Amino acid sequence: MSRASRLTLATTSLGAIGIVIFVHYSQRAEKAAMHAGVIRDYEQQRLKRERQADFEMQRALEEEYRKVQTVSDGGGPAAQQGGGTGS
Repeated sequence: MSRASRLTLATTSLGAIGIVIFVHYSQRAEKAAMHAGVIRDYEQQRLKRERQADFEMQRALEEEYRKVQTVSDGGGPAAQQGGGTGS
């Protein structure tokens, strides 16, 4: 084998090995990024469920308090007694 053919074989072999290694690590990085996205989605769903549960609890408490207490839309004691400045 001539020196040029050996050099060509070595260069192409190293190039092919380098490409295989690069693709391997690239696929690993892509898989890790995709997995991180799934974890982030699960976390967002968990937070949404917690917030919805808190909202439902607040709604139930409001209903319970509305049964026990009277609620008015007035502006405070002055508005209820007619002592406002515009009367």
